[in-house]
Amino acid sequence: MFPQDFLWSSATAAYQIEGGWRADGKSLSIWDKFAHTPLKIFDSDNGDIACDSYNKIDEDIAILKQLGVNHYRFSISWTRVLPDGTTNHINELDNVDVQGYTAWSLMDNLEWATGFSERFGLFYVNRSDPNVPRVAKESVSFFSTIINCNGFPDPASGPHDCLKPEPEGNCRRL
Repeated sequence: MFPQDFLWSSATAAYQIEGGWRADGKSLSIWDKFAHTPLKIFDSDNGDIACDSYNKIDEDIAILKQLGVNHYRFSISWTRVLPDGTTNHINELDNVDVQGYTAWSLMDNLEWATGFSERFGLFYVNRSDPNVPRVAKESVSFFSTIINCNGFPDPASGPHDCLKPEPEGNCRRL
């Protein structure tokens, strides 16, 4: 039995639910490109329509209400908001109406614009010779520290230094 004040939630992931793959200025994502590459996906399936939530948000909200869900975290494709992967053009989402729900939005961090990862990713990629090994950028170390310091340390390495706070009274001043 759940407590009376228990809050139920639901969440979605952009590529699997959004659809509307080229609607309203959305550009190709890495998943669009991959799924449209012959022989990469069984039966040539793709996320072009998916659950069609982009066009059926009202129906989706009605289903959430029917289920008794209190909160809804929905995911938005990066390529819908930042079509070229930069802030040169920001595609504003005017038609998102979650009808009174506490809506948490998340930019899908695994669905960036085609070419975005080569420009801004964690590794240098030699596009002219795919046999050249990828080289980690300085951001890999920074990203790794963020992951380790937020509850995902590698158990084999023991606790990360940031997870061992200094005792009070020995604080370093910046």
